[in-house]
Amino acid sequence: MFAELSATSNFTFLTGASHPEELMERAGLMGVGALAIADENSVAGIVRAHQRGREIARAVAARRAALEADGPIGPLCPEGFARAPSLDVDCVPRLLPGARIVLSCGFQVTVLPRDRAGWGRLCRLLSLGRLRAEKGACVLHVGDLVEWGAGLEMLVHPVGDWQAVTRRLLKRFGAAVSLCAAPRYDGRDAGRIARLAEFAERLGVPLVASARPLMHHGGRRRMADVLTAIRQGCRVDELGRAALANGEQRLRSEAEMLRLFAGHEAAVARAGEVAERCTFSLDELRYEYPSEVTGGETAGERLARLARAGLRWRYPSGAPGKVRAMLEHELELIGKLGYEPYFLTVHDVVDFARSRGILCQGRGSAANSVVCFCLGVTSVSPEIGTMVFERFVSEARDEPPDIDVDFEHERREEVIQHIYERYGRHRAGLCATVIHYRGKRATREVGRAMGLSDDTLSAMSSQIWGWGSVSGQMMDSRLREIGLDPADKRLALTLSLIEEIQGFPRHLSQHVGGFIITEGRLDELVPVENATMEDRTVIPWDKDDIDTLGILKVDVLALGMLSCIRKAFDLLAEHHGQRFDLATLPPEDPRVYDMLCKADSLGVFQVESRAQMNFLPRMRPRCFYDLVIEVAIIRPGPIQGDMVHPFLRRRNGEEKVEFPSDALGEVLAKTLGVPLFQEQAMQIAIIGAGFSPDEADQLRRALATFKKLGRVSDFEGRFMKGMLKNGYDADFAARCFSQIEGFGSYGFPESHAASFALLVYASAWLKRHHPGVFACALLNSQPMGFYAPAQIVRDAREHGVEVRPPDINESFWDNTMEPDGEGGLALRLGFRQIRAMREEEARWICAARGNGYRDVAAVWRRAGVAPHLMEALAEADVFAALGLNRREALWEAKALRGDAPLPLFAGALEGEGIAEAAAVLPQMSLGEEMVEDYVAMRLSLRAHPMALLRPRLTPDEGTPVAGIGAATAGSARTATYLSPPVDDQGQGGRGFVWVREEGWQADPETGEMKCRTAVV
Repeated sequence: MFAELSATSNFTFLTGASHPEELMERAGLMGVGALAIADENSVAGIVRAHQRGREIARAVAARRAALEADGPIGPLCPEGFARAPSLDVDCVPRLLPGARIVLSCGFQVTVLPRDRAGWGRLCRLLSLGRLRAEKGACVLHVGDLVEWGAGLEMLVHPVGDWQAVTRRLLKRFGAAVSLCAAPRYDGRDAGRIARLAEFAERLGVPLVASARPLMHHGGRRRMADVLTAIRQGCRVDELGRAALANGEQRLRSEAEMLRLFAGHEAAVARAGEVAERCTFSLDELRYEYPSEVTGGETAGERLARLARAGLRWRYPSGAPGKVRAMLEHELELIGKLGYEPYFLTVHDVVDFARSRGILCQGRGSAANSVVCFCLGVTSVSPEIGTMVFERFVSEARDEPPDIDVDFEHERREEVIQHIYERYGRHRAGLCATVIHYRGKRATREVGRAMGLSDDTLSAMSSQIWGWGSVSGQMMDSRLREIGLDPADKRLALTLSLIEEIQGFPRHLSQHVGGFIITEGRLDELVPVENATMEDRTVIPWDKDDIDTLGILKVDVLALGMLSCIRKAFDLLAEHHGQRFDLATLPPEDPRVYDMLCKADSLGVFQVESRAQMNFLPRMRPRCFYDLVIEVAIIRPGPIQGDMVHPFLRRRNGEEKVEFPSDALGEVLAKTLGVPLFQEQAMQIAIIGAGFSPDEADQLRRALATFKKLGRVSDFEGRFMKGMLKNGYDADFAARCFSQIEGFGSYGFPESHAASFALLVYASAWLKRHHPGVFACALLNSQPMGFYAPAQIVRDAREHGVEVRPPDINESFWDNTMEPDGEGGLALRLGFRQIRAMREEEARWICAARGNGYRDVAAVWRRAGVAPHLMEALAEADVFAALGLNRREALWEAKALRGDAPLPLFAGALEGEGIAEAAAVLPQMSLGEEMVEDYVAMRLSLRAHPMALLRPRLTPDEGTPVAGIGAATAGSARTATYLSPPVDDQGQGGRGFVWVREEGWQADPETGEMKCRTAVV
């Protein structure tokens, strides 16, 4: 049976025009016995082809079983592969992993590993070339191929001066070397193939046939040309000979290949012979996790010892019996599945961070685990909610656990480099993230290749969000609104190509923190290459690929709020002598919940957005689990599925709590019958729609790739039919599936929400009890969150915090807390708030300060500050405490020139000897001072610009917005005032309208005064 030995997928970026999955599907439909995905110096797309091969095998097995049972044959695979009725049930294409090696001299050879050892050498070869070059490049020489080529079938491509290298390979590898002949479809293939056959005979190498496909189907020819134009940075109509002459460079069947190689049919047969010698499959990859054995203890003994010690640490007065039983159950299951080393690795990473004072917090499914709680990986008590360990580690699913640990965003690099140092770069590497074409990028790059102007592309991009579709009536109407004609042929073709390219891989980037760590050499399991960031190495497979192969990863992630909380804890220890961590904060403080119920949450983790601030007073959280729901509910999944308002109505007693069935009642009871969590959506699929655990797992996996290839929609028919068959309402079923689709982008599992809810409570507790400390830590952790420093400062002052300006003798780089003279603490702004300052410069100023600076020149002389920076300091008004206003300080700063003062005038710089007469400068107005504050620091402690404009905006007979709260019930006025309300930071609506008060009344539930208004 014919085997295609050198197919190029779209993981040869901007060259191949088909997904690896599409090539495998097409091979199955055409009866191709084996298919080698051989991308250029890469194996990035291999796992996707391997996974689709598995799915094809399952589909074929199901079809065969249906035929044997003489029963109805329906869709065989939810991903949509086996819906073609012409599928040959006896054809399951075998994937041959490989790569097309392109040497620096231009020589090209497709290499296919015969066995597992050959695969390891191929990975070492690719790692060698990739680590020599910058990200995305590979530098290999003939000597490298000779050194690492044992165990590989080599198909030489007759490109350039190939004969000399081929003779060298023949001398070293003998029968493993073949000459690959591929048609060019230019009408001269017969003569070309005959000449290659003569060359092969003269060299003593067999001739092997290949179609060298760039696409699975001829319909992708236009896409191939567009990709070439993008790669070469030109328009499609400028490609010339670089464009494909036709759509023939596609995957071919055996019959087509025999026709193309008429007279040389043996070359077609040899392709199958080569494939038979290549027995390696990715299923043979046996991932070995580091044993983590130390001191003679086995991994199981060490994990049990650490977990039980942690139990005593977490529960000094003795752990409840339920928790002890949960711990023993988890240890037993972990031991049965052999995952002890994984938990030990995570423990060691967290222990390193803790030894360096780096705050960290496990999230995701780790919150389900008592073991993780005892190891210090997470601070979320497993007694919260009704989460179960089997959501995290399940014997039935036989899936590796996945622990995500967040570290302070400013110090995560320390943890990453520690992992590299401990395990070595040959044993540890970060996962890749595949950057796919999405709406805006696809529009820009495809449109430019198709010759559309930049103005047109900008207008088109403005109508697209995310993975947005560019087809349909809605898009047509939008295009007409911006002056484009959807019926124009070039525009219509461009839109079609934009739609088609979405989901294509564009390039590889590094995962945010997913580490692969191995017992043996990682670079014999998968190639390792350089990342863009210095001192980072990555592998070419993403998280879905390693899940497919059962490879464990440790997620080392970054979270800005952890930096903020740790800095706040340090300030509390320094100024109040209080030492806290996430697990020891006073729990369930009613004052914290009172603050959140008022939507006083600026800066509080996860609940600081406008949407959350709007929701908090309606939700009225009173306990930790309410925060878990609060975090999860304001997400596209629940919102898109219309789950938010039903939940609120049921929580407030406005709607009866009902369950579609008793079975679903057990799943939905804790959320009042409304599905809010990802786990609940999956349980609905199993219980309500009759999904098998395997189908539910496929659905869960599809959620992660929903925005890439749109595979979640393939489950919709199966889901809806199952729900209706089991007696559920069609509207309820549609809402549930809509929510599942929403989870594909931003849905939260319950355990993840619980981990984040702990950070919500911690940040809210700090804001409620120590607003100055919290604001200081928040400013020192910027950039992060929704709010600018000016808004954080304004909020702190509203909470009674005294905020002091930057001072040349009192400030440091970071913002600090200092005694306010009345037994409290004031917040002193640091040099980091000055736009023009860098940390290194600020530290020089502080180091040279000694007993303080007496004038502007002393800073220049003692700290070696450049004149332009002296001017920046003066403009930030840091010399005010020296008795100099902004203009006086700037006058003195501009007089400083040169690298060092002349000896004759050195004494004058400290106020002795010669002194220049003081210049009389006009005083700045409040408005001018405020403007300069914002220019220098993006905030002002003097006033807000609205304070100067308010007298002009509020009529004499009107009522200011700030004063309407003093109205009494039943009062009515005819005065007008500006609306919407504008706070001290200018927050509010975008426009202004005049409104009239029509009466005041008390809210029957809250007693809050509310005013009915009408637009004037």
